[in-house]
Amino acid sequence: MTNTFPIVKTSLPAETPVSTQGGPQQQAKRGRKRDRFADPLFNTVAIGTLLLAILVIIYPMYFIVIASFSEPSEILNGNVWLWPAGFTIEGYTRIFSDSTILQGFANSILYTTVGTAISVATILCAAYALSRKDLYGRTFFMLLFIITMFIDGGLIARYLVVRDLGMLDSIWAVVLPGAVGVWNLIIARAFFENNVPGELRDAAQMDGASDFRFFFSVVLPLSKPLIFLMIMIHLVANWNAFFDALIFLNDENKYPLQLVLRNVLIQSEVTAAGGAGALDSYAAAQRLGELIKYGMIVLSTIPLLIVLPFMQKHFTKGALLGAVKS
Repeated sequence: MTNTFPIVKTSLPAETPVSTQGGPQQQAKRGRKRDRFADPLFNTVAIGTLLLAILVIIYPMYFIVIASFSEPSEILNGNVWLWPAGFTIEGYTRIFSDSTILQGFANSILYTTVGTAISVATILCAAYALSRKDLYGRTFFMLLFIITMFIDGGLIARYLVVRDLGMLDSIWAVVLPGAVGVWNLIIARAFFENNVPGELRDAAQMDGASDFRFFFSVVLPLSKPLIFLMIMIHLVANWNAFFDALIFLNDENKYPLQLVLRNVLIQSEVTAAGGAGALDSYAAAQRLGELIKYGMIVLSTIPLLIVLPFMQKHFTKGALLGAVKS
């Protein structure tokens, strides 16, 4: 007897063709590139809009610079567009001939440094304390801060408080009254609540870390975007501030740069009105006043333009705090 076995035909799977288009990462990269250039019209409009916005922002700054080296009559006649017309440095010569300019620079640097340090340190400490859920009465304390955003005692009340505290005509009258910005405090508190979990603090306590050690060794290193954001905000605010100095300071040797430059401009106008000094006419005084005005804007802006670009990366990260909740 012959045993017959059925012949089973098996089909081997066809070989998977090897892709010559690269791996998954390369394909994904090419896909993103195709998506990026999928709509040329949208890209054209978006790029054009951004370039126009950049031009609108940069050109006024550039115009101030070239105007400070141009004759005011050429500016009034509309002859100053891209290059200085009637080149002159008389405005800068008049500004730097005043010995109080350098003193004003030094005072502004001092007020800005001390004021920024006090503001940032105060806001970070207060915001972290208010973000702790185990802080007794934190809602009440936060309410006290928020009330100050809607109710203000006014200039007279502020002056009386500064006088009674013995801070008149001192650096503290400039840096302390506005040291804590409630809006910045709210931003910092939200950052700590969303980015510093309670489990991390519990783990640190199990390792024997105190609250101060946890704050300085763990919380602050995790809060670099917030810290740089607070520094930049208060740098700009303290550098441009002059109203508190105008109200609380009497000694001209303590005036910040902005107040010094303001006085230089006023003195030029007064000299012109009185017909005294080296100016021959009121028109000449007005001309010099215009040059001083443009020069003051340039001088007061240069320090910020030097410092802020180095912090731009951190500022961009900090400006998005709270935009996406982790």
